[in-house]
Amino acid sequence: MRVIELGGIGPGPFTGMMLADLGAEVIRLDRPGSDGSQDMLSHQVLLRGRRSLALDLKKPEGVEVALRLSAASNAVFEGFRPGVAERLGIGPEDIHARNSRVVYGRMTGWGQEGPMAHVAGHDINYLAVSGALHPLIGVEQAPSPPLNMLGDFGGGGMLLALGLLAGLLEARTTGVGRVVDAAIVDGVALQTAMLHAMRNSGDWSERRGTNLFDGGAPFYRCYETSDGQWMAVGAVEPKFYERLVHTLELDEALPAGEQYVTANWEPAKVIVADRFKSCSQAEWVDTFKGVDACVTPVIAPWDVLEEHGGIGARSYENRGFPEPRPAPRFGGAPSPTPQAHRAVGSDSRRILEEAGYSLDEIEQLVSSGVTAQA
Repeated sequence: MRVIELGGIGPGPFTGMMLADLGAEVIRLDRPGSDGSQDMLSHQVLLRGRRSLALDLKKPEGVEVALRLSAASNAVFEGFRPGVAERLGIGPEDIHARNSRVVYGRMTGWGQEGPMAHVAGHDINYLAVSGALHPLIGVEQAPSPPLNMLGDFGGGGMLLALGLLAGLLEARTTGVGRVVDAAIVDGVALQTAMLHAMRNSGDWSERRGTNLFDGGAPFYRCYETSDGQWMAVGAVEPKFYERLVHTLELDEALPAGEQYVTANWEPAKVIVADRFKSCSQAEWVDTFKGVDACVTPVIAPWDVLEEHGGIGARSYENRGFPEPRPAPRFGGAPSPTPQAHRAVGSDSRRILEEAGYSLDEIEQLVSSGVTAQA
């Protein structure tokens, strides 16, 4: 599969990374001269595994290159605001006029239409209006965003990757490429499915911090240790709760049969918190070693390579910093090691040659500023 990625930031590059990790040939069309920007530095992992063609899409010659490459590909995706791609001349109709089989992916915050379609926004805004941010309690009970993971990447980048794959499967059968409208707010809403079901069935209270998964339950939250570190407890099922309580030596204070008596949750949290505060994180890790109670240390992102039973070695590559490995894994195939991100324009000439441009045509594109070589 060949995929053309119209350069952007955040969820779009995450989609490109996932597709490249899974074996697609992804060509990124980058704005000339953008290599030194902070966006490129912060996205160096997200940009791994694909080649870069520097291309000025504000010039007609650049648009023609993009259309030519797109028509010879299986999929294209962009992360512009609605209408921008059309104004540039690289919208779905422009590309489908040359190849109707191309799947065209669109990544936005609010979707291609509706009252918010043309309004600016970021991860926190999409979480806020979708109902996902309200239950996330932070300092002084203020809603606290989970970095930009839940919206940009979980609700955005992964959603677009899934939509593109579904579109590619359909195009194989029908010969027609769909337009995939992947809105982050839609992807975040999908992730609230269980929350709404629990509230509808009476299993979720509107009072924040009193529920099973929002820190209200004493057996599903984080506890501070004596050295200022944290332990994460997820002993939801009775058998895990019993092991948790027994290992903490709190059998008398916390009878197993009262696990789900919500009236006891607040005093139980105080009892468990005091017990965890009596030892260091390392001591608790040793105490719970071999105990199947859903208790783990909270590891800082920069420590994942060294900590907790080799999980970091499974999920991360050591490149002088932790770099997530491609996922998911496939049985019988080795886990690939992606190539590091390429500087903007590193592959411009080679990509243009492969697209059938002559050396003279390439020189003309370079001299006119349509493309550039790193």
